[in-house]
Amino acid sequence: MSFIPGTRGAMMAPAVTMGSEGTMTGVGAHDAVEGFIEVDGAALEYRRIPATRPGLPTLVFLHEGLGCIDLWRDFPDRVAADTGCAALLYSRAGYGRSSPVRLPRPLTYHDHEALSVLPRVLDAFGLDRVVLVGHSDGGTIALIHAASDPGARLLGAVSIAAHVFNEDRAIDGIREAVAAFEAGPLRARLERLHGANTGVAFHGWHGAWLDPGFRDWTIVPRLPRIRVPLLVIQGTGDEYGTADQYETIAAESGGPVQLAVFESCGHSPHRDQPDRTAAAIADFLQALIGK
Repeated sequence: MSFIPGTRGAMMAPAVTMGSEGTMTGVGAHDAVEGFIEVDGAALEYRRIPATRPGLPTLVFLHEGLGCIDLWRDFPDRVAADTGCAALLYSRAGYGRSSPVRLPRPLTYHDHEALSVLPRVLDAFGLDRVVLVGHSDGGTIALIHAASDPGARLLGAVSIAAHVFNEDRAIDGIREAVAAFEAGPLRARLERLHGANTGVAFHGWHGAWLDPGFRDWTIVPRLPRIRVPLLVIQGTGDEYGTADQYETIAAESGGPVQLAVFESCGHSPHRDQPDRTAAAIADFLQALIGK
């Protein structure tokens, strides 16, 4: 692995080499606020928010299926300020300014991100106490990671509008997104986030979810293996998921689950109702870490 600190807008800075065990051999990269980290030959853009209180876990934000660092906007900064926690955001390969990927994405892409990429990112940054905060695909990745016996460093997870199985509402919502992309407005919005990765991000996402082989996709059998506390947030107007999603997580998870269901709220509670979402996360963290 290697770090390229302070260069999210350009890729020309010299890398700081990571050893085979994830130890840093350069100087100063670990303090970089933003830059790129190389994982499996892909450069992943990252942004870090420093802690304002000592001894707290790091919040690791995992974006949605059409997201990246920039789509979080200032929400991670707000949660970090409210809680005192440090935060780490990164864009997965094929999103934002990170390296592109080849299409089609494998139908097991959630597993790859949760079980291979995410642990290596956490190792590279030397994070030994984390709380995952994932939205949509990022929430699914957080749940898969939590179910994988991740060890003592995972203290808990926040799942925002995650999917644990495919369903008609998700398929219908994605088909509507395809129509909006082809009509132009959605493509223009995504180009501002992903630039040259726009086609990769969009077609990789909808191509997997609409693949006939993905129709029966589910992670429900894994949920009983989750032992850490969960905060599960979803809006009643979620255009990609029904109440069956959060009700299944609450019923099947092996650890304690706190539900936060918001009325008049769509698929992105942190954008639709940021005050309520930030407050729910802060309360969850207060109960989790007791500080």
